[in-house]
Amino acid sequence: MTERLLLDTDVLIDYLRGREVAVEWLKARTEELLISALTVSELVVGVRDEEEEEALGAFLDLFEIVPVDRSIAFQAGRIRQVHGPASGMSLADAVIAASAMSREAVLLTFNRRHYPMVERIRAPYER
Repeated sequence: MTERLLLDTDVLIDYLRGREVAVEWLKARTEELLISALTVSELVVGVRDEEEEEALGAFLDLFEIVPVDRSIAFQAGRIRQVHGPASGMSLADAVIAASAMSREAVLLTFNRRHYPMVERIRAPYER
């Protein structure tokens, strides 16, 4: 079975900014790649014009987007309730964590301290 990887927003931003290590790393992936629906929202915030929006839409087609259903929303609320104050975790981070956990995916992020409850977590590459 192919490993599932859920990419946090910071990893995708590296790619979208053209960081060579991120571009090469993503091009080499053969795993199942997922992102949270909240990551889509976070990326749209940085879109400056229609051309960038179209490019982002094409980029997002490379991933399975994990929707926020009732189960993920509930789990994210619990995660934020328990871990938010100590870790500095936002509600978006809690949804991303719950999304990874719901799909039994490895969460790839450079913000490990925001996700103390996620057991399957690692940085995708050296920055």
